[in-house]
Amino acid sequence: ISTSRNWAVWLHEYLEEMPGKQDVLRYVLTANAPEAKDNDFTWKDFQTRNNNELVAVLGNFVNRTLVLTQKYFNGLCPEAGSLTDYDRSTLEAMTGIRKRVEQSLDAFRIREALNEAMGLARLGNKYLAETEPWKVIKTDPDRVATILHVSLQLTANLAGLLDPFLPHTMDKLREYMNINKLPWSEIGSVMLVPASHPLNKPGLLFEKIEDSQVEYQVNKLLATRKANEAKEAGLPAAKPEISYDDFSAMDIRIATILEAELVPKTQKLVKMKVDTGLDQRTIVSGIAEHFDPKDLPGKQVTLLANLQPRKIKGIESKGMILLAEDNEGRLIFVSPDKPTANGSIVK
Repeated sequence: ISTSRNWAVWLHEYLEEMPGKQDVLRYVLTANAPEAKDNDFTWKDFQTRNNNELVAVLGNFVNRTLVLTQKYFNGLCPEAGSLTDYDRSTLEAMTGIRKRVEQSLDAFRIREALNEAMGLARLGNKYLAETEPWKVIKTDPDRVATILHVSLQLTANLAGLLDPFLPHTMDKLREYMNINKLPWSEIGSVMLVPASHPLNKPGLLFEKIEDSQVEYQVNKLLATRKANEAKEAGLPAAKPEISYDDFSAMDIRIATILEAELVPKTQKLVKMKVDTGLDQRTIVSGIAEHFDPKDLPGKQVTLLANLQPRKIKGIESKGMILLAEDNEGRLIFVSPDKPTANGSIVK
């Protein structure tokens, strides 16, 4: 990592580009955190831990438990019948997990504590996989009532055990379960959810991270590295040759900025209204760190006018204003040296 060279994953960019996934980052950083040296972070590991642990283990167990309770018992916690040895051993294991999490937290072994807490989700997944309530319901609904009663106790305990690590997600889980935040002293109890307790309609706690999302982040880092290498060499790296036809296809014109304002809730984006000579259109550009929007109206600029429109922060941007960037990262408008009619073509 090198913050001075922008070789980093910036938190504000992560929160903008991965909305609602703040707990995923907390989880990955905690799961990887060594006790006595810097943390390592890769986007591939981020994807793997999200998909294979948060989605496939924790999310899968919680979703199965809540959805099956909605389906078979109208969203009410069923009453437990006679417990089998397996039921009892599962509940006893849950109590042991709570003690180990507490011991690890007391010793500031945070990564170890998270792994122990996730052990309860693994235990629940194993319990459902082996008891198969979706099959047993056909022959023994009373047994399914006990299975889901036990599973709901595990789920409620997860909402407490994982709260230090995944606070936003556990708020959602408590909402789905219609329960309040638990004092730590009650975690480990086998009676957190009483019979007939009503649940709310569940949703998914986590979503899969797709390859395309990881590829975008990796390419962004690679682009930063290439830019750093070019700066160290003193000049930007040359781009591959294009044909004359490719160049001719670009409609580059002179335009004048009429209005400019910072896009709300962003630090870099400026929304501009420009006169192209052919029309007036909106352009969004990440230049707020280099120019004060109040100084831009009246400025003549060079515009790539036929760039395919795209939405940026919900605003359709139709074109791109061309700027030069020096070796220190400063941006300069590419402008005519004297007033020129809007719409004039740059050849």
